[in-house]
Amino acid sequence: MDRKSIAASLDRYDLTEFQKRILIKLLDVPRGKVVTYKDLARMAGRPNAYRAVGTAMRKNPLPIVIPCHRVVRSDGDIGDYSNGGRARKIRLLKSEHALR
Repeated sequence: MDRKSIAASLDRYDLTEFQKRILIKLLDVPRGKVVTYKDLARMAGRPNAYRAVGTAMRKNPLPIVIPCHRVVRSDGDIGDYSNGGRARKIRLLKSEHALR
């Protein structure tokens, strides 16, 4: 799926424009890298909206295509993962060599 078709598919879901923008921005985070909720908010032009970024991650309708497992907390904790829990998030990050 390319970026344009992913963006178009998000229109089928009950997402705000900000949530769609956040999810599309997340496609810029390469495999093997992580970004914080706050970093992702900055990337989307709303640096103080990091809690709203968390909401967007929870509502992600395409969790593997749009890799919300790559978003971690600023304190270094990996945070939660609505698509299978923390254990699955850890496995995904390890498989991408983003965690040891």
